[in-house]
Amino acid sequence: MSRKIKDYIAIGLKGAAMGAADVVPGVSGGTIAFISGIYEELINTINSVNLSALQLLLKGKFKELWQAINGNFLLSLVLGIGISFVSLARVIKYVLENHPVLLWSFFFGLVIASAITIAAKVTRWDAKVIIGIIIGSIVAYFITEMTPAETPTSYWFLFLSGALAICAMILPGISGSFILLILGKYEYVINAVTSLKLDVLLVVMSGAVVGLLSFSKLLSWLLSKYHNLAIAILSGFMIGSLNKIWPWKQVVETFTDRHGKVKPLVEDNILPNTFQEVTGNDPQVLWAVLLAITGFVLIYWLEKASNGTEKV
Repeated sequence: MSRKIKDYIAIGLKGAAMGAADVVPGVSGGTIAFISGIYEELINTINSVNLSALQLLLKGKFKELWQAINGNFLLSLVLGIGISFVSLARVIKYVLENHPVLLWSFFFGLVIASAITIAAKVTRWDAKVIIGIIIGSIVAYFITEMTPAETPTSYWFLFLSGALAICAMILPGISGSFILLILGKYEYVINAVTSLKLDVLLVVMSGAVVGLLSFSKLLSWLLSKYHNLAIAILSGFMIGSLNKIWPWKQVVETFTDRHGKVKPLVEDNILPNTFQEVTGNDPQVLWAVLLAITGFVLIYWLEKASNGTEKV
């Protein structure tokens, strides 16, 4: 595929959006990849990191290796994600802590439009496709309803946590950070990063690499062999994830993070008027609706802008 510099800048911007989304628990970078038209290329690029690529590396054929793994695309995307974590992530964290209703409203509209956009890519509707959407929705819903649990800190469980988290990260609708949270390993991994516990980090990263490479092969196979069913399930994941990103919530249980801050652990979805009664805060309904519409329209615009960049 012949690309110009402006194309790689666009890919970098999409990577930045993916990185910003992954900061928010409940919003997946895979969602952004899908709606921006680079999802299948991302999965196939990850899938290209295989034994053949390793052989090229060992033989010193770096040019052939770079082409085999779609290096320019991968580098542009990773740079965008990295820059996002350094810059945009802080802004999103601030808004999430201080204006959660507005942020969740924006993402709620974004995900609704994304689910519709993805479902529209189904070329033939039948009973299997409809069942796929229902199953995907149910699975995602129950994942978002899971309560974080006390789990072991053994290496095997850390490896498994890393593998599951990275798989969720590339699935539209479910975030890797949320998977770590419900596995009871979010704070543990964050603490390992800040205190540089290399053994923990290496085990989690190893699990992530294995999970990414293996799961990408499964996704690539599903998209090539059972395209409509795979698209339906992915769309269902996004529909089910709406339970997690409903803007108005009542905190049922809290936890204290490593900085001594009390944060929500378990939350129930409630209506805006109940939200005001329970929290005493302005539900900001008008702004919430406007931001949800903005998110919806943004996805519509992105879909039109990326039309033709990827045949899904």
